[in-house]
Amino acid sequence: MLNINGFEYKRVPVAEGVSLNVAIAGTGSPVVLLHGFPQTHLMWRHVAADLASDHTVICPDLRGYGDSDKPADDYSKRTMAADIVSLARALGHDSFALAGHDRGALVAFRAGLDHPDTITHLACLDILPTLEMWDAMHGVTAAVGFHLYLMAQPPGLPEQLIGGAPDAFFGHFLDLWGNDPSAIPADVRAAYLEASRNAIPSIVADYRASAGIDVEHDQADRDAGNRLRMPVTVLQQDWGAALGYDAVALWRAWAADLDHTTIPYGHFMAEEAPVEVAEALRALLSR
Repeated sequence: MLNINGFEYKRVPVAEGVSLNVAIAGTGSPVVLLHGFPQTHLMWRHVAADLASDHTVICPDLRGYGDSDKPADDYSKRTMAADIVSLARALGHDSFALAGHDRGALVAFRAGLDHPDTITHLACLDILPTLEMWDAMHGVTAAVGFHLYLMAQPPGLPEQLIGGAPDAFFGHFLDLWGNDPSAIPADVRAAYLEASRNAIPSIVADYRASAGIDVEHDQADRDAGNRLRMPVTVLQQDWGAALGYDAVALWRAWAADLDHTTIPYGHFMAEEAPVEVAEALRALLSR
């Protein structure tokens, strides 16, 4: 199993029957980093090492991913966000900064809404919030998100189809979404594929929740006028040019204190441009 050099590893119980695999290093104010799909906490290896020079850096595998536990159900982002708050508290932190990429950014977004007194700063890398994501997916341009629709289907068929060729399925996204293949070396790619291969039901359940219960939770917040209260940084590719939306305006509806940057890197920006991502996170933490 690959680890982040210099980080201590623990298994931390966060809910009944659920423990998370977590890498920890550094001292100072806490920063929690949440990974995306189809990855594990390893995607933060460069950024985490940088931030650990003056922060306590906490990198878990999300429930259902990597070496964390994989319960059969309950992958709402509300539940996954509660996992992260429980993790931080178990490690002695009642408040912390939170950054997430892709699926982890959806968890971070929900944590910011549900736990505004706990999350001091929030960074979301290369996502739209759930409601805006579904609104943006239309016409032939939505083909880029075919996996969202596949994994939204009832249990059975998605798991069977993905299980028939898991490395081809997960490898497709590692190949398609990155601009710099060298950013994910062969051993890290192999670790991602193995972890995903061993987590097909839980990964599908995570995505299925985003077409169901997550929509309900986000809609309730939108209807109530709830917004993110903390400083928010968003780093995002220019998907709006292809899908026809104004990303800054969509994010501004959720976050008053917003720093939105359209980046020239691929989806896997924390691996392709770790120095720039670390600088953006440090700028966020100074706000």
